Amino acid sequence: MSDTQKPDPRLLEMLVCPLTRGTLVYDAARNELISTKAGLAFPIRDGIPIMLVDEARSLEP
Repeated sequence: MSDTQKPDPRLLEMLVCPLTRGTLVYDAARNELISTKAGLAFPIRDGIPIMLVDEARSLEP
């Protein structure tokens, strides 16, 4: 499995941000799930979304 394997679209529809319970946007270029409300980007590794706040990247500059 590659680190850039695309996640199952049905799975993406069910996921929400663990902090805000808001919707997520899939960023294919960075292979991340974006929570604009929380200002976080959750990584996807081997096709599996890592929905841990400690693993998320801040969208703040």
